[in-house]
Amino acid sequence: MERILVIGGARALGAAIARRAVKDGFEVVVGARDLTAAEGAAREIGATAVRCDLQDESTLAAAAELLKDGVDHIVTTGSAPHDVRARELDHDKLLAAFTAKVIGPMLVAKHFAPVLRPTGSMVLFSGVVGWRPGPGSLVKGTTNGAVEYAARHLAADLAPVRVNAVSPGVVDSGAWDRLGEGKAALLSRSAATTLTGRHGTSDDVVDAVMWLLRAGFVSGETIHVEGGGRHKLA
Repeated sequence: MERILVIGGARALGAAIARRAVKDGFEVVVGARDLTAAEGAAREIGATAVRCDLQDESTLAAAAELLKDGVDHIVTTGSAPHDVRARELDHDKLLAAFTAKVIGPMLVAKHFAPVLRPTGSMVLFSGVVGWRPGPGSLVKGTTNGAVEYAARHLAADLAPVRVNAVSPGVVDSGAWDRLGEGKAALLSRSAATTLTGRHGTSDDVVDAVMWLLRAGFVSGETIHVEGGGRHKLA
């Protein structure tokens, strides 16, 4: 049975990936900053849990030691949004955003390289904002764009382990529930910006991730799961 570590697997898209992976027969390890949350999510789906905080390298080293008998795949969905204009940038929040998306996954690679099986893979998470610049998306856009290059260079560095990225558009993963009644309007606006005429679902993204785990001849790529929104004229 192949083992997959899903960092960020206690909530939203990470939890959806972990659930599907269990259903598809993987041995799943849910990694999260909050070990209690990871353990709770793991119990619900029949998985195990480990603390993985992308902002704390020591937790990544400890997780790799705990899983030293081997890991086939790692998916990292972490993010730390800092959605402000340039004049409002906060140094610490800026660093946290880059750590969650770029630095953290590189440190995951550092510590898990010795235990990743050569037929395995890593999947990083980017986002459509990396290709759609706009006011207030400076940090999110730059970090998401950087993930594409991180995937390329990690793929070369870790070969034959494959490294790819998934770049979702606006997805109804539960992350927008905090908007209350505004959620429906957001999803409707998003649907209007795609070629498919709809917003994304968690299953759309999970399908892409699960395909990449099995796509043995794909490495260094970014898979865009956003309904062709990058190609639609404003």
